[in-house]
Amino acid sequence: MDATKPMTIQSGKSGIETFSCRIYYEDTDAGGIVYYANYLKYFERARTEWLRKQGVEQRSLQQTFNCLFVVRDVAIQYSKPARLDDVITIYTQVKKLGRASIVFHQQAMLKELALCQAKVTVCAVHAHTLRPTPLSAELYATLQHAGK
Repeated sequence: MDATKPMTIQSGKSGIETFSCRIYYEDTDAGGIVYYANYLKYFERARTEWLRKQGVEQRSLQQTFNCLFVVRDVAIQYSKPARLDDVITIYTQVKKLGRASIVFHQQAMLKELALCQAKVTVCAVHAHTLRPTPLSAELYATLQHAGK
């Protein structure tokens, strides 16, 4: 991700999913500002909901396909803080679907204000060995259709 060019995700564009959440006291530091690591939690929840919208739940992914998704790499940039009681929206878009990985661009927004953005790479691993594994043809086709 190029630090000089902010990622822009516009609601309503094809392949972009949204997830909203309220900022609670437990999410903030003593100054009422979201603790920086919590954005990773919000992004994780948004990716999980993205999977659910594709008809894939984490538990069934493991049971049906013997597959888990694990985060391999995160590049994150913070721009503005979210604060107690804000309702933020996480925009999630698949940028690249590989045979055993997915690259997501995610952005946290407060109305029109960009708060934080990340490029997150998740890899598929075998549920028992935790070794990289290719996505099944069925799962790949489902995810490929979702990214469009």
